[in-house]
Amino acid sequence: MLKDKFGRTINYLRLAVVDRCNLRCTYCMPENGLSWIKQEELMTDEEMLRICSVFTELGVNKIRITGGEPFVRKNSIDLIEKISRLEGLSDLSLTTNGLLTKPYIPQLREFGIKSVNLSLDTLDEERFFKITRRKGYHKVIKTLESLIEHDIKVKINTVVMENQNIEDIIPLVMLTKSLPVDVRFIEEMPFNGNDKDILLNWNHSKIYQHIREHFPDIQKLADPKSSTSYNYKIPGFMGEVGIIAAYTRSFCGDCNRIRITPTGMLRSCLYESGGVNLKDEIRAGKTNEELKNTIISTIHHKPKDGWEAQQSGLNAAQIHQSMATIGG
Repeated sequence: MLKDKFGRTINYLRLAVVDRCNLRCTYCMPENGLSWIKQEELMTDEEMLRICSVFTELGVNKIRITGGEPFVRKNSIDLIEKISRLEGLSDLSLTTNGLLTKPYIPQLREFGIKSVNLSLDTLDEERFFKITRRKGYHKVIKTLESLIEHDIKVKINTVVMENQNIEDIIPLVMLTKSLPVDVRFIEEMPFNGNDKDILLNWNHSKIYQHIREHFPDIQKLADPKSSTSYNYKIPGFMGEVGIIAAYTRSFCGDCNRIRITPTGMLRSCLYESGGVNLKDEIRAGKTNEELKNTIISTIHHKPKDGWEAQQSGLNAAQIHQSMATIGG
């Protein structure tokens, strides 16, 4: 098993397969998009599969496919199928915005994917367009319905933003009344792809108090080990509610995660600068044993939390890079 110097077991890999996205969400990137990574700088399917295989041999048993938007990558469904066959992998999941996902849902179910995180920041079509700068709200809702029909667990991810979607918090909570979905409200983070600082008016405490004003009988649930969210349930509701302190970073103590960016950069923390590039190591002819040694060394130096990681050298340009280039 992989362990860092704090004794934490690292068994969860987040693999970003592409930086490109078919939305332009205000909290992630500028309206005109980003300077996309050149094709030759992205990892190939074979490189991604090899890296995932090395991680599973080291004890990683959970992999989440992220982006950008994963299904913007050509033939990403074939890559997902190959990853699903890796020995030692017990939990393969996916984060998507839902625009291109629906046709692949039967295959995802066949591959053993039991959980999908669906990005949805509003239940209002007009606000959806203002936030994402693209049309497609009804496609996302159809994806949500199809995931439920195929008995795939859905976690709706909602970034809470002042003057943009506060009025959506309670309607989204109400989804958990009659649907078997979890809705997770996320503090806005600075990874917005431009030099705009955020003023975090809606932190996890304020989000909770707002929900509690409408549902005073809301109950705190026990948070699973390494959970990123504070979890709650309203009596009689089918689903659950979570709040993720992504900016205030109060969940780092039990962190079990590691990230691979679309270019192959191994990052032990979202707020970490630099890292080692496993794609470059592969293209330099390194063996799997050499890759394992690199991974073990990197994880050993994993920072205690996001604040320590940021203080270790994350500059202003890096903290405003888009989540799409890091891996959502």
